[in-house]
Amino acid sequence: MMVIRPINHDDLPQLLALAGKTGGGLTSLPEDSATLSARIERSIQTWQDALPRAEQGYVFVLADSDTDRAVGICAIEVAVGLQDPWYNFRVGTQVHASKELNVYNNLPTLSLSNDHTGSSELCTLFLDPDCRDGKNGHLLSKSRFLFMANFRDRFTRHVVAEMRGVSDEQGRSPFWDDVGNRFFSMPFSKADFLSGTGQKAFIAELMPKHPLYIDYLSADARAVIGAVHPLTAPARAVLESEGFCYRNYIDIFDGGPTLECDIESIRAIRESQLLPVIIDEQAAAADLPLCLVATGNYQQFRATLLPADNKADAVRLTAAQADTLQCHAGDMLRVVTLSAEEKTA
Repeated sequence: MMVIRPINHDDLPQLLALAGKTGGGLTSLPEDSATLSARIERSIQTWQDALPRAEQGYVFVLADSDTDRAVGICAIEVAVGLQDPWYNFRVGTQVHASKELNVYNNLPTLSLSNDHTGSSELCTLFLDPDCRDGKNGHLLSKSRFLFMANFRDRFTRHVVAEMRGVSDEQGRSPFWDDVGNRFFSMPFSKADFLSGTGQKAFIAELMPKHPLYIDYLSADARAVIGAVHPLTAPARAVLESEGFCYRNYIDIFDGGPTLECDIESIRAIRESQLLPVIIDEQAAAADLPLCLVATGNYQQFRATLLPADNKADAVRLTAAQADTLQCHAGDMLRVVTLSAEEKTA
């Protein structure tokens, strides 16, 4: 049984192994022991209410309940940009017109932006390639919504998610080659690593302060603006099915899209409901909808996928399932179907 739980210090070796499989481009999961160890500690301190809001971030892992080995990771930053600036490019337009010459041109531009400062961010989503079967990716991504629904006051109204942009098997990014490299004078991999390890001051110091004309970029760079890496396409589809959309903001390094949504408009949050637990050793019928099920225990949060009757007055769990979720008869679980298109196991 695959289950979502808070990260702990013992997960560091698995995290390093996962980081080594990303192929680069995932700035929040660098293959760096000190950075990942600090990330784990920050998450633990967030759960302990030991950090100010500007520093808070939750990290979860997907683990096999039999071995407790972490095979996936996902995270939520509570409010980005309040401590370290949070940059992206806004894709906009500048108009050049001459009434006398009867010329009117709309020119697309890129402008450095901090517009998402204070937003909650979905980040650090990565699943071991060996475990990308069934609905593991959906559980990993969407479990965060049930945590946010259970503890709504800990998050902001606006939620964003940066999607990994296009790069090749050697880690070369067409967008970086034509934009970032001109201002940073370093390889994409180095800038990616510096950003992922929290060394972000160079962004403000070196990025252009004036809009860039997109028409001046190469065809390869223009083609990947707002596009995702092929391996990230499923994650984008999952978020879009929940109500997220692209509103013309992109990553300054690889040009990947930033998706966004108001928290109350996220389908899994809007449609989820609280139901009590009934312990029943008879397994749920396989034709019941496949549902996300999450506990309301803040410190020991657990989430999984189970066939369940989300329209009934209770959730029926076997004793083994209840033990994995660390819940008891009468406890309240938050339940929602995967989506209208993903209802059965």
